[in-house]
Amino acid sequence: MPADRPGLVFRSDYLGDTNAWQALADLLGDTFGIDITTLDRLGGPDPTSVAFAWFDANGTCIANISAFSLPLVINGTFVRAAGLQSGAVRPSHRGQGLFRDVMEAALDHCDAEGFEAVALLTDKPDLYTRHGFRTLAQHRFSGVAPTGGRAEAVRRLAIGNEADMALLSRLLDGRRPVSDRFAPLRQREMFLFNASLMPDLRLDLMEEHDAVIAWRAGEDGSLDLLDIVGARLPRLADIVASLPVSPFRVTVHFAPDHLEWDGEAFPDGGDMALMLRSTRDLRPERPFALSPMAEF
Repeated sequence: MPADRPGLVFRSDYLGDTNAWQALADLLGDTFGIDITTLDRLGGPDPTSVAFAWFDANGTCIANISAFSLPLVINGTFVRAAGLQSGAVRPSHRGQGLFRDVMEAALDHCDAEGFEAVALLTDKPDLYTRHGFRTLAQHRFSGVAPTGGRAEAVRRLAIGNEADMALLSRLLDGRRPVSDRFAPLRQREMFLFNASLMPDLRLDLMEEHDAVIAWRAGEDGSLDLLDIVGARLPRLADIVASLPVSPFRVTVHFAPDHLEWDGEAFPDGGDMALMLRSTRDLRPERPFALSPMAEF
């Protein structure tokens, strides 16, 4: 528990409080322009989340960071990990150590829970190196689209359709990690939330595989493969043969070690850095990327 601060109240694990949840949504909306209340119609926030925050006497959320369970596969090994998200401080209260307070409280929680690693995404990595985080370099994988695949029936899913949502949630809960190099074992809430923010995203169910392909069509007719959700992952050649697109090139936004295809790895020039704090040396041995559908 951080030391008392005049006029502020420290709270943790408050996500079940409707007013406090809305106060957090207001903080993140004002800071980042995102509306996390979208989660309310997608099944709610991650039930493993624990939030750490300062509130003022009016119930305004002044500073926050939230921790949640994020089990990972790294180099083919299961890692009991946590993720940090929703980190923000109102401009009027910056420079007072409030973010340090909530960050240290969240990390103390992760250590007490026995998490082997803690991950986060940020555009300000220097803020986190002092807490033991280090940046992991990510890559994208690009190459000529494979041919000779077996086409199977596909059905387009809609994020606003209740039956499609139930099917997608079932597959997300029982999915195989999309890569053995680095991938979450589960992250249903963020997949659905990210999908709701991507108007050009296509979710196609390959019915024989019972697997959902998350993809976008590139402006040059290429295929951007963002994620695959299912207990059995199809080959990239079968995906290309099944989707309603005939790409010359494919860009895969995760390590393609299960796709029976090898694209060239290119460094990811995105604005967000993936950082990891761990009790041992946990660094993917080969190029990898966190799927955009798993970003948090």
